[in-house]
Amino acid sequence: MSLSNRPKTSILDKPLSKGKGEVSLSCFALLFSEVVQYSQNKSSTVPELQNRLHSLGYNVGSKIIDLYFVRERNAKREIKLLNILLFIKSTLWKALFGREAEKLEHSNDDENTYYLMEKEPLVNKFISVPRDKGSLNCAIFIAGIIESVLTGTGFAAKVTAHWHKGTTYMVKFDESVVARDKQLEDK
Repeated sequence: MSLSNRPKTSILDKPLSKGKGEVSLSCFALLFSEVVQYSQNKSSTVPELQNRLHSLGYNVGSKIIDLYFVRERNAKREIKLLNILLFIKSTLWKALFGREAEKLEHSNDDENTYYLMEKEPLVNKFISVPRDKGSLNCAIFIAGIIESVLTGTGFAAKVTAHWHKGTTYMVKFDESVVARDKQLEDK
């Protein structure tokens, strides 16, 4: 009996839910610190550095869309605003960081704004920020991932990271997204 007749399946064809998708924390910390150093060497100001980190996160987020919505969910995507936010808070966060995000809140002042909160983001855990770059929040990288996932699934939004109760990701949706969601609720 020959085993060579079986078609070989590549790692890209296997579902994500099988097996451990864990990466060594020290390996991740080293890799991410190198990403920050590389971005810092290419930047002259803190906002420029944060824009670079956000952009890198955005690129990672676009790949995550392919992995989850095409391979895992058979190209079925969320169509309601709250459902996509809950997907990010739970499923996506568990896949990336091994646990859910702590809180998801809707803004009292602005119906287009939501807050996703995390006390200690993994990307900030092993980064020491120099005094001259005191406002730097490396979690802007995660904000880029969130923005890419939202935008790529049809929920145009801008996501920023702020120091508030740990790190707060402010998700500000376009007016058209909120209007579309209201129309879906009315049906």
